[in-house]
Amino acid sequence: MLKAVIVDSNAISRGLLNTVLTDGGYEVVAQAHTALLGFVQVQKHQPQIFCIAREQVEDGHNVVEQVRATYPKTLIFMMSGTMDATLMQTSLTRGVQGFIVKPFKADAVLNTIRKTVMDMIKRQKANS
Repeated sequence: MLKAVIVDSNAISRGLLNTVLTDGGYEVVAQAHTALLGFVQVQKHQPQIFCIAREQVEDGHNVVEQVRATYPKTLIFMMSGTMDATLMQTSLTRGVQGFIVKPFKADAVLNTIRKTVMDMIKRQKANS
């Protein structure tokens, strides 16, 4: 079972995503309301999946870059109610690998994560 950490300042959003991921077969090992607390949880649990809200990505603490540098195999997903091409490109450059749109739709969230996991496995096989 893949482990996940969720970071969002909104408790309702954290709870909803927790339910979606748990129902989808993932183990949510921690939740946090700030990026720095989220990074502590990543260090503690070393999850395969790290879901972080846009405002936490942009808070100036460079947590996405820290996770990417320290745990390169962890898949990072940014959550936001609004996405545009510039935001997505900037986020990809910082180390985000997937995007989850709010409000959460269970099928869309799970499909996004599954596709990203499968893409990573294909890349690893191609490099071996």
